[in-house]
Amino acid sequence: MTAAADTKFEYGPATYAPEEPDSDVWVLNLGPQHPATHTTLRHVLELDGERVLSCTVHIGYLHSGFEKLGEHLDYNQYVVVTDRMNYVSPVANNVAWHHACERLFDLEITPRCKAIRTIIAELARIQDHLVCVGCSGLDLGGYTAFMYLFNPREIILDLLEEICGHRFTTSYTRVGGLMQDITPGWAAKVKRFCAEVLPPAMDDLEKLLTRNRIFVERVKGIGYISRQDAINWGLTGPLARASGVRCDVRKDEPYLCYADNWDGRGSSGVDFKVPISEGGDCLARYLVRLAEMRESAKIALQLADNIPAGPIDVPPGEKVTLPGKDEVYSSIEGLIHHFEQIMTNRGHKPPVGEVYACNETANGELGFYLASDGANTPYRVRCRPPCFVNYQCFPQLIVGHQISDVVAVLSGMNIIAAELDR
Repeated sequence: MTAAADTKFEYGPATYAPEEPDSDVWVLNLGPQHPATHTTLRHVLELDGERVLSCTVHIGYLHSGFEKLGEHLDYNQYVVVTDRMNYVSPVANNVAWHHACERLFDLEITPRCKAIRTIIAELARIQDHLVCVGCSGLDLGGYTAFMYLFNPREIILDLLEEICGHRFTTSYTRVGGLMQDITPGWAAKVKRFCAEVLPPAMDDLEKLLTRNRIFVERVKGIGYISRQDAINWGLTGPLARASGVRCDVRKDEPYLCYADNWDGRGSSGVDFKVPISEGGDCLARYLVRLAEMRESAKIALQLADNIPAGPIDVPPGEKVTLPGKDEVYSSIEGLIHHFEQIMTNRGHKPPVGEVYACNETANGELGFYLASDGANTPYRVRCRPPCFVNYQCFPQLIVGHQISDVVAVLSGMNIIAAELDR
C-alpha cells in the first residue's frame, strides 16, 4: 500500500489567521442541510474569504437516548437499539453489544458461534468501508465510484438477509448465541463473494479513484493528523492507523476467532495484517480502508470452509438462551424454560458487577460499559462509539483549509451521526 508519507499540512492545525487583521470574517453554516452532512451535522464556520478560521460543531440532531434505553430493556431486547447506532454496519454493533454482555454473564460461546460472528463482523467492515469510500468519491464529484461500490454492498445485504431475515437492521446476535443458525450453502456464498465478487470491484475502484488525478489532488495533504496528535486525541480505527498508530483491538485484545485456541482445539487465530500508513491525510485514510477490505475478505475466506459443527448457543443449563421449538412443544421442561425467559423476570439475570468490553469495528473501537445490580435489565449502559471520539478533532483539521476541503475531510472521517447520540 502506497500512502502520501511525505505530505505536510500547509497551515498546521489552528494556526491560520487572516493576512489582513481588519479583513471581514464571514460566518457560514455548513449543514445540517448540506448533502455531505446528511441533515445530521452542523458546522458553524468562520471564514476569511474561502479559508476556514474556526469551526464550531453542533451535534445532537438524532436525540434517541440510546444509553438510557439500556436501563429499560433486557440484554436481548437492547440489540435492536444497537442496530441504530451505526446504521451503515449494524450487525457489527450486535456482535460488540453481546460480546460485552457475555463478559458480564461470564459465558463462553460455542466455536460455531464464534466463527459465524467473525465472518459477519468482517462483512460488516467491508460494507461500512464500501459506503465510506463511495461517499468520499460522491461528495467530491465522483458519482461513478459510488454506484459501482453499491453492487458488492447489495450482495452483503443479501447474505445478511438470508441468515436473519433482515437486510439492514439485523438484530442477529443473542446472549450466548445467535437468533438462528446459518442456512445451508451460506458459507459457500460468502466464499464466492470474497474470492470472485469483491476483488474485481476493488480493482475497478483503484482505476476510478486511486489513479484519478482529480480525486488524488482533492485528498492528498488535506486534513493532516500527525501520529502524536492521533494518540493525544484518542483516535482509533482507520483514522489512527493512517497516521502510523499501530492499534487494532483484534490484535491488542483478541476475541472471537482472532484469538488463539478459539475453537478449543489449539487452533491459532485467523491470519491477517493490520494496514498502517504514515501519510496522516485523507488520501492515507482512503488507502487504509481499501487495504482493510482486502484483509477482511481474507479473514472471511479462511473461516468460510472451516465453520465448526455443533450448536450455535451455549448449553441450555446456562438458562440464558431460548430452547429449540421442538423442545418447547414436546417437553414440560422446555416449555417452562421458554416461559421463564419470555414471560417472567427470571431470565437474563447476570451477577452483580461491571464490565467493559470492546470490538474493532469499521471506524475503530466500539466499546460498551455495563453495570449490573443483578436484575434482568442493566443498571447502567455506557457506549464508547468510535465516531464520537474521532469527531472531536474535526474543527482542528479544517482550520486553514478552503471550504471545499471541509467536505473532503468530513467524508474521509466517515462520521456516523447516530454514534454521536448520547
